[in-house]
Amino acid sequence: MTTVPLLVTAEWLANNLDNPDIRIIDASFHLPTAGRDVRAEFVEAHIPGAVLFDIEAIKDTSSDLPHMMPDPAEFARMVGELGISNDHHVIAYDTVGILSAPRAWWMFRAMGHDKVSVLDGGLLAWVRGDHPTEAGTATPPPDYFEANLQTDMIVDMGAVEAAIGKTQIADARAAARFTGQAAEPRPGLRSGHIPGSRNLPSSTLIDPETGQFKDTATMRAAFEQAGLDIDQPMITSCGSGVTAAILSFALALMGKTDTRLYDGSWSEWGMEGGPAIETGPAS
Repeated sequence: MTTVPLLVTAEWLANNLDNPDIRIIDASFHLPTAGRDVRAEFVEAHIPGAVLFDIEAIKDTSSDLPHMMPDPAEFARMVGELGISNDHHVIAYDTVGILSAPRAWWMFRAMGHDKVSVLDGGLLAWVRGDHPTEAGTATPPPDYFEANLQTDMIVDMGAVEAAIGKTQIADARAAARFTGQAAEPRPGLRSGHIPGSRNLPSSTLIDPETGQFKDTATMRAAFEQAGLDIDQPMITSCGSGVTAAILSFALALMGKTDTRLYDGSWSEWGMEGGPAIETGPAS
């Protein structure tokens, strides 16, 4: 099996833009409070040849929780409709820099597709490098994709409850949401965190000037400062399974590949009548 880099630069992508084995996906996502339209922004400008990988559409439509992972057959169908096969090297990016592209990376990996990379810095880095964009949409010819769910990469609420006190749980939300000082952006959710979890805001791992990942030594130090041992088992969580994937991706950059992601995250755990929560700093 061909090994691909986890992270690619805008320059690398520009040099490989015409490679027929590459498929580029715009995996942008924004919270409803951001007031941004992923589809409209894609039509306005995207990397040449890219297709829109909308996590609000490529999801489990039977769940009331936001953008939960679809079942393998549905994922395979929707990915195939984007012109992606198991032979393709998928490059995921988003318009913020690093926000939701790691979620797309995690989804492909969790469905058994290892040939997937993230564009470091996303569309911002691409434009900053004076590389061209194109407008409009394209309908690529469909292809065949076979999904094979990797159950060791994903956990549900029951597994998280069982892991409390035994396995590290890393929460990627902002500190004020973790402590319960700030309300959740989604209505109807309690404020606080999973008991025993530690807080490492995903933004800590991203250079605010470039929108790119910080170096691995700096990221390792951030995990350690948060009280997380990257050499021990870990579950990542966040608000709805998006920024948790940033933590999972950063850990993969550091060679840790056994991380599991809580797909329902706080959108499930924080529901009224849900499991016990804690407030305040990590205990």
